[in-house]
Amino acid sequence: MILVTGGRGAVATQLTALLHQAGHPVRVASRVPGELHVPDGVATVTCDLGDPATFPAALHGVSAVFLYAEASHIDEFVGAATTAGVKHVALLSSASVLDPGAADNPLAASHLDVETALLNSPLTTTLLRPGSFAGNASAWAWAIKAGQPVNLPYPGSYTDPIHERDIAEVAFTVLTDPHHQGGNLHLTGPRTLTFSEQIDRLSEAVGRPITVNHVTSEEWRREVAAYIPASYADALLDYWHANDGRPTPLSDTVERVTGHPARPFTTWIRDHIAEFVE
Repeated sequence: MILVTGGRGAVATQLTALLHQAGHPVRVASRVPGELHVPDGVATVTCDLGDPATFPAALHGVSAVFLYAEASHIDEFVGAATTAGVKHVALLSSASVLDPGAADNPLAASHLDVETALLNSPLTTTLLRPGSFAGNASAWAWAIKAGQPVNLPYPGSYTDPIHERDIAEVAFTVLTDPHHQGGNLHLTGPRTLTFSEQIDRLSEAVGRPITVNHVTSEEWRREVAAYIPASYADALLDYWHANDGRPTPLSDTVERVTGHPARPFTTWIRDHIAEFVE
């Protein structure tokens, strides 16, 4: 049995479908399993990674776990997984842990703490370290749909947008093929693109111009204050500043593991175009 945590997430949703289609027994976990939309015949279970009391039942009979990086009770999760007989964990971590200052970056540090706990455990661990999710572009959807400018503090900052389907396919492979288990996998999209270039591709897809409004860091902080904690906002701004005008390094990991090249950002746009148009 494979347990997929964070069942409402984009990667988990894709991974669940892949496992089910291939005939692997899968159980999908969420804080609110009643809100999950899973294929017929797939079991759901309560598992709140912030509540260790939910771990034993979710892990019962499980041999492998796809785990979202939640650091608050990772030691308890490792203990419960070990007791349950789990052999392998595929962790959805982040490429931010590769940065020299990762331990001082609140976004990276939580992933690093989970990685450390797993690597110090008896569990075989595969670290999936994607860079920038292509789905981050969804943050611009409201403005684009409303015909408003997209506010960006660093429009020339580069990222390496990766489709959630590619991450899910890599996770599927490492969970089902022992030859790929263990080790660190840095995952990127096939091209490094600035935010402005991503907006240009969205503009082509929706068939009209999209204006980019170059705002200051402080203006952007105020805009997102209601839903992004200040420490995380500062970490994002530092990351974007560091990559302003600097293409990010790419990897061929998706192709090596899955057998096909990583999907371009334009494919992600096509798959999610409904988010950006009326």
